[in-house]
Amino acid sequence: MRRPRRAACGLRPLLLLLPLAALLSFATFSLHYPDRLVGPTTVAVAAAVADTAHPQVPSPRHRLEISRLDLRALNATPPLHAAAVRAFRTGGRLLRDALSVSAGAAPPHARSPDSPRCPPSVALSGGKLRAAGNALALPCGLALGSHVTVVASPRKVPGNGLAQFAVELRGAGHGDAASTILHFNPRLRGDWSGRPVIEQNTRFRGQWGPALRCEGWRSRSDEETVDGLVQCEQWAWNTADTFEELKMIWIRNRVVGQRSKDLIDWPYPFVEDELFVLTLSAGLEGYHVQVDGRHVTSFPYRVGFILEDAAILQVNGDIEVESMVAGSLPRAHPNIAERNLELLAELKAPPTEEPVELFIGILSAGSHFTERMAVRRSWMSAVRNSSSTMARFFVALNERKEVNEDLKKEANFFRDIIIVPFVDSYDLVVLKTVAICEYAARVVSAKYVMKCDDDTFVRLDSVMAEVKKIPDDKSFYVGNMNYYHRPLRKGKWAVSYEEWPKDTYPPYADGPGYIVSSDIANFVVFEMETGRLNMFKMEDVSVGMWVGQFNGSVKAVEYAHSVRFCQFGCVDDYLTAHYQSPGQMLCLWEKLGRGKPQCCNAR
Repeated sequence: MRRPRRAACGLRPLLLLLPLAALLSFATFSLHYPDRLVGPTTVAVAAAVADTAHPQVPSPRHRLEISRLDLRALNATPPLHAAAVRAFRTGGRLLRDALSVSAGAAPPHARSPDSPRCPPSVALSGGKLRAAGNALALPCGLALGSHVTVVASPRKVPGNGLAQFAVELRGAGHGDAASTILHFNPRLRGDWSGRPVIEQNTRFRGQWGPALRCEGWRSRSDEETVDGLVQCEQWAWNTADTFEELKMIWIRNRVVGQRSKDLIDWPYPFVEDELFVLTLSAGLEGYHVQVDGRHVTSFPYRVGFILEDAAILQVNGDIEVESMVAGSLPRAHPNIAERNLELLAELKAPPTEEPVELFIGILSAGSHFTERMAVRRSWMSAVRNSSSTMARFFVALNERKEVNEDLKKEANFFRDIIIVPFVDSYDLVVLKTVAICEYAARVVSAKYVMKCDDDTFVRLDSVMAEVKKIPDDKSFYVGNMNYYHRPLRKGKWAVSYEEWPKDTYPPYADGPGYIVSSDIANFVVFEMETGRLNMFKMEDVSVGMWVGQFNGSVKAVEYAHSVRFCQFGCVDDYLTAHYQSPGQMLCLWEKLGRGKPQCCNAR
């Protein structure tokens, strides 16, 4: 059943005699002093800029939703709790800065097509290239026919160690936040196969796809081609013999006058300490790599990794780079229309109606505009058309002022963002989950509360059917459950004994998608407000700990496990699919619309 929408209000004229200072004062009324926390759910923001095309018509007022999460009772002795209090204090100042942007500032997501400038070609060489970390910025991405050229030589690696380098097309962002649209990785020595190989792949949120390995054999005739070219060419492993063969063929052709019809086994295209020229071009069906004028590999495009998202060409590893050039680049960014929010009115959230049956809190970051747009265009459409469900993004503040200003405009326009006013960091993601519980329990009075990430695709009808299997009088915790998991004491995700002294974690559901009953969400909020809530840096483990406390002290909880809440990607007939790129989100939605809950994995 489609949720009825309320009639739009007429434009309210701004009081021209009201000074700007008073507007800003009203906008920040609910913010306490610099070292205090943010209180109310909404902050009224009056737009001070009239439409430039119709200067006589003032802009309407919007309400910016701020989480009411209150940490004043929190025990600040544990290091994580103390960090949370500091992050909220800094976040309050950042929020005030974002709200007090000059009224004459250009709308963050409605920039001119000339900003940023989209040159037809870019190049770097020498000291400038080294200072940039062997990275070449692609201001407006790539387009069909674009090409990039790298002139470099592999460094000689002493001994029998791994000798390799990588040429990568990367998306915007840092670390795992930046998707790898193409990873071209020649391994001259040291590969497990014992041969020189070239490996190609893609990566999203730290998760690699299936690798395409070229090991010296030409692709079979029955294998998929890319624009008519094979994915892997053949090469000889013995370079010396190959050069002798080429020399004899040249002598027979030029001196003796014989014409050889033999196929040539060209050598592996990279040699240590020898200069090469690599050209990567964007075709209709995929990328094509030529080295020194000879086709070496072709890599088919993968769902979700698109040309216009390429922000940087980077070369790293055992290599000396002389120059990098990119040409035939697009003159305008293909996503410029998406940044013009006025064209996206159909994606706005409908007015809040309470109570709701299912509330979905989506964890996101300030800079994840593209991910949020993919959610709005895909499974969130089903939420907007439902009278019993509601979904909101929960976003913390960024240390960069321009990110927060963009977020404020996006939140005002779509009305589906709850700003949690602390400085975002991985260790404090758990605060967003507490904010989801607070909003679901105290603002919309939801019966069920779901948490997911902005790279999670939710199959809404099937998730609701899964929840309906549990009797109404039961407290429950539904997801892909983990039992008797042990903390990692080493590596990237290491947990110290001070942080978690026990040998195992309590039962917990994987973070990309789980659901709890409303009484558990209320319990979490009450424990926070009374200063008894303990938080752990791993958000999903924290929830498992809180559910365990509820189970032991308040009421028995029914734990419901399903692998269809997929943690590492997607499985057919999924309930939720994780690590889905924006392109994969739209592909899943299209398939679901045809009645096929099938994955859009890489080819």
